[in-house]
Amino acid sequence: MIIVVCVIIVLVLILVISGCAFYFIWRAKRAVESFSRSAFGTSDIRQGFRQVEQEYAAVPKSVSAMTGLYLPKIKKDFPEFQYDEMKVRAENVLTSYLLAVDRMSEGTLKEGNKELKDKLEMRIGMLRGAGEKESFRSIKLHRTEITDYRKRNGRCIITFQTSLQYYYTRKDESGKILAGREDLPTQSKYNTDVIYIQDRELLADERDLALGLNCPNCGAPIPGTGSKVCEYCGTPVVELNIYAWTFGNVTEVR
Repeated sequence: MIIVVCVIIVLVLILVISGCAFYFIWRAKRAVESFSRSAFGTSDIRQGFRQVEQEYAAVPKSVSAMTGLYLPKIKKDFPEFQYDEMKVRAENVLTSYLLAVDRMSEGTLKEGNKELKDKLEMRIGMLRGAGEKESFRSIKLHRTEITDYRKRNGRCIITFQTSLQYYYTRKDESGKILAGREDLPTQSKYNTDVIYIQDRELLADERDLALGLNCPNCGAPIPGTGSKVCEYCGTPVVELNIYAWTFGNVTEVR
């Protein structure tokens, strides 16, 4: 009889504990659903987090827009500078650089000096050596602005900053994803440097020696910005600065 009573007591305790656990689980679930509806507009919190993740992935990054400040200074130094044309060229260089990495082909890069081509070759070489591949799919440009203009070591450098999105992954040889997502776009921004050789005598890198403007008559270099006459033979020089600019760097901004 005592054993039966003990069994009944144990069963009752189990039922009470189970009931309490069920109640608290039910209350917690209702609280989570209420929070999810309030925060995300859906009772499924997992779906809510997915929605937030998708919304965040769709928001373009802001760029440091300094075009209004630097463009007048650039136009003063280079009256023939065509902003719209140079911006398109910078965007094309950026896009072709990413596609070159995607295709593991240095020849995909549309234009650039040896410095940029060496950087691209090194990046592709490192990927090949590691047995990895980076993919940039569905590249979409949002906005491009001038973010900096500086003069140093015989160079004039304009930096364009571009906000863009793409589907990015980095995979190993087996196809395992090491970084990135295939189902969500990546929002990013890049700086693209446009370089003009202002004074060859101040250059620190001899790879740039072929980037300046030369006299059409004697072939002598035109050392200064805005020169109108060749100082060697006196031939008038038509300003062709737009053709003397080259692209020397593409860098992701973290």
